[in-house]
Amino acid sequence: MFIDARSISKNTAIDTDVCIIGAGAAGITLAREFARHSFRVCLLESGGLEFENETQALARGQITGRPYYPLEATRLRFFGGTTNHWGGACRPPDRIGFESRAWVPHSGWPFTRSDLVPFYKRAHSILELGPFAYAGKDWESAERPQAVFRAGTLTSAVLQLSSPTRFGQVYREEVRSAANIDTYLHANVLEIETNESARTATRLRVSSLERNDFFVTARLYVVATGGIENARLLLLSNRFNRRGLGNQHDLVGRYFMDHPIADWGKAGIIAPSGFPLPFYDEDAEVEIVRAGVDQKANLWGFITPTEHLMRHEKLLNCGIAVRPIDLPDATGVVSARYIKNSIARGKWPDNFGEHIGKVVADIDDITFLACQKLTGNETPTMLEITYWAEPCPNPDSRVRLSTERDAFGQQQVALDWQLTDLDKNNMRRILQTLATELGRSGLGRLGVNPTVWNDNWGSLLEGSYHHMGTTRMHKNPEQGVTDANCRVHGVSNVYIAGSSLFPTSGHANPTITIVALALRLADHIKQKMR
Repeated sequence: MFIDARSISKNTAIDTDVCIIGAGAAGITLAREFARHSFRVCLLESGGLEFENETQALARGQITGRPYYPLEATRLRFFGGTTNHWGGACRPPDRIGFESRAWVPHSGWPFTRSDLVPFYKRAHSILELGPFAYAGKDWESAERPQAVFRAGTLTSAVLQLSSPTRFGQVYREEVRSAANIDTYLHANVLEIETNESARTATRLRVSSLERNDFFVTARLYVVATGGIENARLLLLSNRFNRRGLGNQHDLVGRYFMDHPIADWGKAGIIAPSGFPLPFYDEDAEVEIVRAGVDQKANLWGFITPTEHLMRHEKLLNCGIAVRPIDLPDATGVVSARYIKNSIARGKWPDNFGEHIGKVVADIDDITFLACQKLTGNETPTMLEITYWAEPCPNPDSRVRLSTERDAFGQQQVALDWQLTDLDKNNMRRILQTLATELGRSGLGRLGVNPTVWNDNWGSLLEGSYHHMGTTRMHKNPEQGVTDANCRVHGVSNVYIAGSSLFPTSGHANPTITIVALALRLADHIKQKMR
């Protein structure tokens, strides 16, 4: 049943068994798993069923570290959460991403990738994906060969693309009709109240924007409000522990991660046979029959370092996308053609300085086209290279509470996103490897923005809207906020769901891992509620 929290009388007390805070990918996955069980479930969502400016404004915050997007533009506060503008890309982290790696400080999950594989497979149906297969060899064919690099250097892999599944639409009726689930819309959790020792949560203080504060009491609480808001709610729940709930070791909000992404440059592909572009199409519908089994999926192929290279070179994981560029329509090419034609007609070009600037900016494109014309070779293709990477966990990259306040008078967040020397060195070394392997294989030459090599390297990297790591998992409470079962260390009945749990993030989009962890947590809670 859906209930508008704005209709709840002030100081009303609502009693349930399990309370889920947040109706995004994690919260809705949990609710679906609990449907039709004997225990009662309360699902609290800050927004309504559609986007509302007043509610979205509650996501505002300050940026105090490296440049980042306006925080209210990076997540959504209505039923379905950020899946309402999710792009759909899915890929579990590779095996190495779950390991404690000596060259990656603070790395290591409290369980292996193999432990999570059964939940990844269950997540596939929820996210409307194809078979659980992500290696390049799983999807190559005579019509779609991979680029061939030296063994142990680079290889190819795929992301699978969901439709994308909009949880708030696809699973709305299922959640609404579940007899044991009450979903409260426009219900903003302001505080997790505890006993004096802060070891047991006693109730939630909740309100709508109409300020009708009411309370929810449960046996067990799950915080599933996203990579930033999970940390914020724990920090705001500081009545008996001034540092915040579960923050006895000053870890809540630390280790904020996002996948750094950069458009590196352009590669002139000069091999007579051409670069095998079909494998790397961004949204290819692929159907392959192997051993009598028909496999179908929407794929995005990319280049990635092998596990051998990561171990040998002490690298982080990453992906490299390649896209063809239609050079005749490039800005600098159009300007060069305009200048040439104007002078040929005996007319000085209008806005000459502006056009020269565009020519200089796109000089690689123009040079490539000139060489192509001189050689009479119509085969070469210019490719744009995009890099996205696994970030290094960094305790100095963090979410804090700021002095600014939201509509409830609650402190907003201040985001201090930081990268490390390992992030810098990883980008440079992968770039060198790609350039070497393109040349060695005869596939092309790589031209790169020279900023990669100077002190301003970080300006090339932007975030991917993937907020992770702020309530990280670890068996040791001095190194993580939650245990391996997602329970907040030192608090008997508060659990966390979502990407804030990630100790490391891999290089791919987090949604499939968010869903897999939520399924694993749901199984744990169902056992406890028996």
